[in-house]
Amino acid sequence: MKKMTTALTALTVTAALGGTYAATAGSASATAGAGHRDRHHATKSVDVEILAPGRGDNAGIAGAGWFVDLDIDFHDTTLAGTGFTANQLTGPAAHNNTAPFPGTFSTGTDDRMPGLVVLTSTTNSTLPGFSGPGTNLANLFNLTGVTDRSKDDVELWDTWIVGAPIAGKDVTTTLTVAVIDDLNHDGIYNDAPGVVPDQNADGRIDRRDLEAIGVASKIETVDFRINGAS
Repeated sequence: MKKMTTALTALTVTAALGGTYAATAGSASATAGAGHRDRHHATKSVDVEILAPGRGDNAGIAGAGWFVDLDIDFHDTTLAGTGFTANQLTGPAAHNNTAPFPGTFSTGTDDRMPGLVVLTSTTNSTLPGFSGPGTNLANLFNLTGVTDRSKDDVELWDTWIVGAPIAGKDVTTTLTVAVIDDLNHDGIYNDAPGVVPDQNADGRIDRRDLEAIGVASKIETVDFRINGAS
């Protein structure tokens, strides 16, 4: 039911738009988020669930119109510590960084969830702003908000409706999602790269490269097909 509700919400929002407010976390956020680390080697501090697409799905229309819907749970972490800065409702062109919930819209590190990495194995390398499969797609998400919150646990939901065939048409792809660890030890999950490099020089960008960078969550993957038919 959650999956359906979130997907319908994102679809309604996108239709209304016809098609992410710059990050402003300051020293107060850093202070509020500090002091909750030093346990990643014992247990993962973040749970990532891919609600859509499903494994084996045939998603989208002519390479576009498919959803990525994520449920991300941060444990023993304050809201500031997640890196989350504000709700967002964003999109391309005139919808980029505008009221009522502005957020920047581009490839690279998300201004609303700066620890998140989202990859597809077939991401285009010829489109402006795209660098192939290593491109972090997190800042293309349209709808981000807090769905559950207690003193030391935060659940965020993140939804993207893909507006162009950036990962190809009529092709099987692997979606890879993770939250990068607190690499600079500032107490905030805000260290996702804009582009994931081929850390082990094997010619692929995949979970091994994220593991080499360091992750706070398990690395979740889904293999599915992007429909090529209109």
